[in-house]
Amino acid sequence: MKSKGRLMLFLMLVLAVGLSFVALRGIGADGKWSAAQIKQGLDLSGGVYIVYEADKENVTQEEMNAAVSLIQGRLDWNGWTEAEVAQDGSNRIRVDIPGVENAEEAIREIGQTAQLAFKDEAGNVLLTGDMVVNATKQVGATSKNGPSEPYVALEFSDEGKQLFAEATKANIGKTIQIVMDDEIISSPMVSTEITDGNAIITGNFTGESAEELASLIRAGSLPFNLNVIHMKNVGARLGADALDSGVMAGMVGIALVLLFMLVVYKLLGLAADIALVVYIGLEMVLLSAFGITLTLPGIAGIILSIGMAVDANVVIFERIKEELVEGKTLRVSVKNGFSRALPAILDGNITTLIAAVVLFVFGSGTVKGFATTLMMGIIISMFTALCITRILVNGFMYSGIYNPKLYGLRTK
Repeated sequence: MKSKGRLMLFLMLVLAVGLSFVALRGIGADGKWSAAQIKQGLDLSGGVYIVYEADKENVTQEEMNAAVSLIQGRLDWNGWTEAEVAQDGSNRIRVDIPGVENAEEAIREIGQTAQLAFKDEAGNVLLTGDMVVNATKQVGATSKNGPSEPYVALEFSDEGKQLFAEATKANIGKTIQIVMDDEIISSPMVSTEITDGNAIITGNFTGESAEELASLIRAGSLPFNLNVIHMKNVGARLGADALDSGVMAGMVGIALVLLFMLVVYKLLGLAADIALVVYIGLEMVLLSAFGITLTLPGIAGIILSIGMAVDANVVIFERIKEELVEGKTLRVSVKNGFSRALPAILDGNITTLIAAVVLFVFGSGTVKGFATTLMMGIIISMFTALCITRILVNGFMYSGIYNPKLYGLRTK
C-alpha cells in the first residue's frame, strides 16, 4: 500500500513539474505551448482598434457576415494576420490590429467599401459587384452524372443578368476574372452563354473555400457603406506595463494563497498547493496550444478562477475536518469529505460557468477575453480540485501518514 501511495505522489509531482517546465520553456526550439507563445490582445501588445458601423437600418446577419469577411480579407492582404475582426452588436464590427501605431493609416489601408468587378482576359470591366444580388455556397452535382461537390452559386440583378449574358456569350472558352480591389479572387472558365441571371463557379473547392469565395463576392455587393465611428491607438509601452503589473499581482496573490493553505491546512494544504501548480501550468499550456488571445481582463479571469480553485479545496478540507471531529477514521473522513463537498462545488462552479457563457455570447472585445479565461479556468479548477487533490490526499494516506493533526485537525 505504501508503494502505491508513493507512486501516486511521484506521478503527481512529475505532472506538476512537467507542466511547469512546458509553461516556462515550451517544447522544442521554438518554445511551443509555452506562456511566451500566448497571443496577446491589443491592450497588452499595443496597436489600434477600429469600430465600423453599417450605414443602413435593419442589416441582415448575412450582410454582416459578408462585411466581416470583407474586412478580414483586406487585413490578410495587408499582411496583418494577427488582426481580429468580430461583429459587435447587430450592426457594428470591431477590428483589433496589434503592432500597428497609426489608426488613420490602418483605416486607409483597409478602406470602407469593397470594389468588386468581373473582367475579361484583357482587363475590361464587364459588370460590377453591385449587380450581384446574392452569392452562396452550394453542394451538389455540377454536371450530368457528375459527383457531388461544393460550388458557388451567383444570382444577378436584372441589369446584371443582361450584361452577364453578353459577357458569357463573348467569352465562351475563355475565363472571366472576378476581381476584388485589384486582387483576382477567382477565374472561372466560361463554357456556355448564361442568360437566366444565375451562374455557378466550379473548381477544386472545399466547403470552407467555397464559403469564403461566396462571402467575398457578397462583400463586394454590400448595399451599404461601413462608417468608422471610433478608433484608438494603444501604445505598446502601456500594454507592456499593464502586462507586467498584472503578472506581478498574480504572482504575489498566488504566493500568498500557497502560504495560507500550507499554514492553515498542513498536509491538505500541501496537496492543494501542488494541485494549484498543476492548474496554473495546465492553464498556460492550453492558452498557448489553443491560440487564445490573452487580454488584461483575461488575466483577471485567470486570477478569479484560481481563487475558485482554492475555494473548492477549502470546502473539501472543511468537510474532511468535520468528519475527523466526529471521530471517524482518516480514510472514511477523506472519502466522505469529497462526497459531501461535491454538490456545493458543482453548484458554485456551474452557476459561475453559466454567467461566463452569457458574457461570452453577448459580450464583445475584452469582455469576451475575460469570459474565455474564466470558463477555461472553472473547468480546469474543478478537475484539479476533484481529481488531482484527491489523488494527492489519498497518496499521503497510502504512504502511511495517518496523523489527523497533519490534516488540519485541531485538538484541545
